[in-house]
Amino acid sequence: MSGFNVAYQKTLVNEGGYVDDPDDPGDETYKGIARAMHGKWSGWAIIDKYKTRSNFPAILEKDTALQDRIAQFYRITFWDPVRGDEIANQSVADSIYDFAVNAGLRTSSALAQLVVGANVDGVIGPHSLEQINAFDPAAFLSAFTVGKIARYVSIVKKNPKSKKYFYGWVVRALNEAG
Repeated sequence: MSGFNVAYQKTLVNEGGYVDDPDDPGDETYKGIARAMHGKWSGWAIIDKYKTRSNFPAILEKDTALQDRIAQFYRITFWDPVRGDEIANQSVADSIYDFAVNAGLRTSSALAQLVVGANVDGVIGPHSLEQINAFDPAAFLSAFTVGKIARYVSIVKKNPKSKKYFYGWVVRALNEAG
């Protein structure tokens, strides 16, 4: 079975550190946790306290309580709902989890269901999990990657300002392709 820490470390590389990009609909983010979507996350109170310090945002890395909250957030919000511990192939689990972080839990789950021919409801239940685990991992990763890229194309068509993120999204999708 797959392990959270492996997937989590890969996602942290993709998400980076502190960013406050006015073109990002997620608004202010830290390690991929978007304030616009997760404004009630307890880590924001810690981050806000550090903003007046001269070594902000670098100082955030040294706060072990904050770093623990980030890992807990990702496990509870994304890894557990995609049933990452129960997915047989680590690369498949990594890819479903990382796309959930990037595009949303329901979006990633629905795409995974579509790829394996499960009922598409955006929730990975026992039947979807069984089909994911029975599917050839290489074929899954290929189809899932194409689906991710199609999603990114759709986003850019709807919001041309998002074009500046497109290359990074595609590289991220290809890196998760196994």
